[in-house]
Amino acid sequence: MKLKQRIALELARINFRQENAGYPLYQLFWECTLRCNFTCRHCGSDCKSEAHCKDMPFEDFRKVLESIKTNMGVSGLSVIMTGGEALCRKDLETCGRAIYDMGIAWGIVTNAWLLDEKRLISLLKAGIHSITISLDGIGETHDWMRGKTGSFERASQAIRRICAFNRAAQAKQSALGFKQLSPRDAIAFDVVSCINKRSLRELEALKEHLISLGVTHWRVFTIFPVGRAANDPELQLNHQEFKELMDFIVKTRQEGRIHLNYACEGFLGDYEGKVRDHFFTCQAGLSIASILADGSIAACPSIRSHYHQGNIYQGDDFVEVWKNKYQAYRQRDWMKKDACANCEFFRYCQGGAMHLRNDDGQLLFCHLDRLS
Repeated sequence: MKLKQRIALELARINFRQENAGYPLYQLFWECTLRCNFTCRHCGSDCKSEAHCKDMPFEDFRKVLESIKTNMGVSGLSVIMTGGEALCRKDLETCGRAIYDMGIAWGIVTNAWLLDEKRLISLLKAGIHSITISLDGIGETHDWMRGKTGSFERASQAIRRICAFNRAAQAKQSALGFKQLSPRDAIAFDVVSCINKRSLRELEALKEHLISLGVTHWRVFTIFPVGRAANDPELQLNHQEFKELMDFIVKTRQEGRIHLNYACEGFLGDYEGKVRDHFFTCQAGLSIASILADGSIAACPSIRSHYHQGNIYQGDDFVEVWKNKYQAYRQRDWMKKDACANCEFFRYCQGGAMHLRNDDGQLLFCHLDRLS
């Protein structure tokens, strides 16, 4: 690693510690349902059309937000509704509007199967701030990944529709029945793609497809071995394939035609500063938390239940938990063992992303090792 890059990492490390002093809460995921209309090959939640856990009543989640607003404030906070498939909730817009009326930005992560024009208009009227749509490949590759024939076309239509709305807002035009739109009416929008052995061969085609739809922001991630993905070798990239993905991201960012980022999956050594807008950090438990469908108080929804910090249905107050727990996330010396014990990059990596730790704290795999 070059000296200039090490200096940048040191500066980023100092800035990271300053920004997270006091642990400001910026993003709260709400697992509003475990119901889903897809059977995705990589699902970490193993969601089904009829979930084993009922949807959390919004009033229960509202109490969490009211406590946050009273005791911590909501400046800079956004709520992301996830699942399952968030759009399976028929009262999603009612929930979203109530969150909006509390002065909190809200958004969704969706497979877009239910995101037709009527539903988009309904979400916009409810004050939605952000939407992320999953698109994992071209045509049959996406349908294979999501277990739903026709899902590629549905997602593409929804993406095109949102991009058209945002263009109209930027141009101060009308769209979807909304008159005199302004740039502030545009929603934060990106597409996220799960890259596997099949979609890796379609990256150029997928990039061109997204650009043709009007997408400006694209995020990619790779599979970690949990849930349905644990025993599916087609979903895992080998070391050479992973490096190919990194090189594609570097090249695409240099082209400047679409803004591409690799997700917060892990520390990437020489690729740090080249494939993301920022250096690697794991914000789970530092500025990111979750309320899961069963009431669990967690960090990122992808992290194993062993690291949950409490439960709102068992008398735990979210604010008290946020202020006084999450030590496994905030004091990471316990991770400095095994492969991490003598790693020269631990000061920057801090043991990697929490979702890559199993119940006994072992690292499932190291991204830096994959690139060595």
